[in-house]
Amino acid sequence: MEEKLRLSPGPHIFGRQSTPKMMRDVIIALIPAIFASVYFFKGKAVILLFVSVVSCVFFEWVLQVLMRRKSTIYDGSAVVTGILLAMVMPPSLPVWACVLGSFIAIGLAKQLFGGLGCNIFNPALLGRAFLMAAFPTFMTRWHLPFTLDAVTEATPLGMVKFSHSMNIDYLSLFTGSVSGSLGETSAVGLLIGGAYLVMRKVIDWRIPSSYIGTVYVLGFLFNSIQPDRYAGGLFHILAGGLLIGAIFMATDPMTSPVTKKGRWIFGIGCGGITMVIRLWGGLPEGVMYSILLMNALTPLLNRTTRPRRYGT
Repeated sequence: MEEKLRLSPGPHIFGRQSTPKMMRDVIIALIPAIFASVYFFKGKAVILLFVSVVSCVFFEWVLQVLMRRKSTIYDGSAVVTGILLAMVMPPSLPVWACVLGSFIAIGLAKQLFGGLGCNIFNPALLGRAFLMAAFPTFMTRWHLPFTLDAVTEATPLGMVKFSHSMNIDYLSLFTGSVSGSLGETSAVGLLIGGAYLVMRKVIDWRIPSSYIGTVYVLGFLFNSIQPDRYAGGLFHILAGGLLIGAIFMATDPMTSPVTKKGRWIFGIGCGGITMVIRLWGGLPEGVMYSILLMNALTPLLNRTTRPRRYGT
């Protein structure tokens, strides 16, 4: 008998997007920032990127074998985690610390929660948070671009926060010719990648725009009140890890809200917490902690901003 009609349970909406395609687009979007990091920090950037990616893929495979789960190393998520973890590390970080951070990112932040899609916190940021808590000396040791000379002076964010130095070179911040982590220095590379992800509809523009917009408004307001103490909004956008956090970390579909209203709140919350830490906290940077804190609130945001069902 010829089959005329097939009945099956929902959902009945299918899309062309898949995890491997999304991860491939994220890797493509990261290429400009990767090239910039290699250009400024040379072999140190190459080593950290290679070790981080290989370690993340290896730990994901080993842990899934031990936990008797289906291997997902081919979906590209471990590669993306490895790249992002390396990009938020200083170029002088020892290789063994990079491997340890990879284990925390994959084992603790991802596989312990059940794997991709079940994790609460962004894996790369949790790996970095562990290294910051365990080895703060290694995580705050910087090198100058090109020369790779070790420097004791702070990054641009640290100079403004602790020395109140307003001698800001915006061109260097935009291109990336400043000391800092591998992927947070080149604003132009990150913006190119962000534009690609938005055009490919891999990320929602609401989170990065509300995050960056909140930081700019607060920076502008406090700079207007006390310009000799607080830098302006443009500085806070270009300096530190704001762009890589807003574009590649906060938009993680596994750890960010699924509702439109929730994404607005998420981005504004990230921006507000970032500026609280930058302006009044004991650390010069607050991007990592702001995103991790808002990750913890994502289930609440999804529940409270859920749209009302039709007819109720």
